[in-house]
Amino acid sequence: MERPEPKAHLRRTRRVVESHPQPHDATQVIVEGRRLRNFCSNDYLGLSAHAALAQAATYCLQHEVFGAGASHLVTGHMREHHALEEELAAFTGCERALLFSSGYLANLGVIGALVGRGDRIVADRLCHASLLDGALLSGARLRRYAHGDGSAAARLLHAGGADSARRTLLITDGVFSMDGDVAPLAELCALTGQGQTLLLIDDAHGLGVLGELGRGSLEYCGLAPAAVPVLIGTLGKAFGSFGAFVAGDATLIEQVLQHARSYIYTTALPPSVAAATRAALRLIIAEPWRRERVQALTQHWRRAAAAQGLPLTDSPSPIQPLIVGDSARALALSEALMAEGFWVSAIRPPTVPVGTARLRVSLSAAHAESDLDALAVCLGRHWREFA
Repeated sequence: MERPEPKAHLRRTRRVVESHPQPHDATQVIVEGRRLRNFCSNDYLGLSAHAALAQAATYCLQHEVFGAGASHLVTGHMREHHALEEELAAFTGCERALLFSSGYLANLGVIGALVGRGDRIVADRLCHASLLDGALLSGARLRRYAHGDGSAAARLLHAGGADSARRTLLITDGVFSMDGDVAPLAELCALTGQGQTLLLIDDAHGLGVLGELGRGSLEYCGLAPAAVPVLIGTLGKAFGSFGAFVAGDATLIEQVLQHARSYIYTTALPPSVAAATRAALRLIIAEPWRRERVQALTQHWRRAAAAQGLPLTDSPSPIQPLIVGDSARALALSEALMAEGFWVSAIRPPTVPVGTARLRVSLSAAHAESDLDALAVCLGRHWREFA
């Protein structure tokens, strides 16, 4: 049995960002008086500081109210929300999409709307916390399979008790937020072709980033949109905005709309946020160079890190973790980097399993190759120092 780590090494603290990214240099921030190069953000395409998003939000504010004032099903569903849902459906290749006020609310609401007591959930062991919380709150029986192991998922799906479940929901991230690897989606899709098993993918870290058109993990794995009945995406990462959505066929989306408590009983996003997200979606479609750029930077980082003897995981995404193991060492490395102008978060249990504390290097299309080279040299030096 693994010994628990000292609580002092697991306590979370917040850093105050005093200066937000600027369009000319979207990865530089001022944090508590220190100018840092940001390698923590999920702003993979560098859109959070894009002028088009601010202009769309400002125009909307001049012509609409600031807050939606109510939930979507009362008086809060406005034309910007409706247009964004239609555009997200077209982008993902699905019949309909439904907006949620956050990714966490989307996962809780969608899972609870689709399964309940008497049903069954089979989930990857490293699924995002919001997926696991949604599974637990749904009341369905939850079983977890070894990370990324399609054969293990198959064994659980065919284990005893399957016949007694009214519906089975197979759940996975598309791109895993702390490891950066991609789920074996083709294998998982093959397990759900018949019967009452639905596949749900949370592609928060894949949409906009992976695939030639930016359609995420499905496109990266060569799968058509129809292969996955339930697709969840967030808008605060590659889109540089805020909120989330679920996409699928019209019948499924209507079921979620009617039964997802976190949709029904939550105030809708401010319409200006929806307007900014629409601007971001237009950029994602019109500027594929952003995806090409971040993918090229990912390969550049992997070469630079390997040259410094840094351990690499099997991640094709802009999420490039360095597994440290010990939380105290991960914290020390993070602080050493910050002292030299690099912001790289130490990720510790319970966010990741015990013994796998890490530095999570997150890349953006707004980084320069020189930023990556400088970080690799600095990190390599401290990595050897703390070995």
